Amino acid sequence: MTTTEIWKTYANDVQRLIMSKVKDAQITDDLVQEVFIKVHTKLDTIQEKQKVKSWLLSVSRNTVLDYFRKSNKEIPLEKEETIIGEEEYKHSEKDCLPGIIKNLPKKYRNPLLLSDIKGMKQAEIASQLNLPLATVKSQIQRGRKLIVQGYMDCCDYKLNDKGFLTGEVKDKKQCKVCN
Repeated sequence: MTTTEIWKTYANDVQRLIMSKVKDAQITDDLVQEVFIKVHTKLDTIQEKQKVKSWLLSVSRNTVLDYFRKSNKEIPLEKEETIIGEEEYKHSEKDCLPGIIKNLPKKYRNPLLLSDIKGMKQAEIASQLNLPLATVKSQIQRGRKLIVQGYMDCCDYKLNDKGFLTGEVKDKKQCKVCN
């Protein structure tokens, strides 16, 4: 696929995704342009052409995260909205995660998102946040532990002998985070 073909096929999807996060038309236009500049320069790195859309949306999400990080605004953590019928919906652990992350203290949440979601190296995060590397490392580890604790509090999961979470996900009505 060429950049032009990708633009014609997916530009509206990218624009909707970005607008849902930044809530400003002018910034959205700028970020869409930035995404497609990245697409144009990195298109040759795509090995599987059938995964263009998922790659493109990933680039879009990372561009939005970069925008929030550079402008020192808080990163939005809204759950992706999907339209499905009630009979098709089954509550899962994935539904609890955005709420658990959103409830993390900001000092743990932001380094954790930059590390585990955006994939930044911890040294880059320390530089970006103007914090010592040891502080960033401990905040990321503490954030991960708080996510585990969040699942234990939300859905009554338990840690087994090997340190893995075990248990059954509750119905959404009984879930303390999703409800």
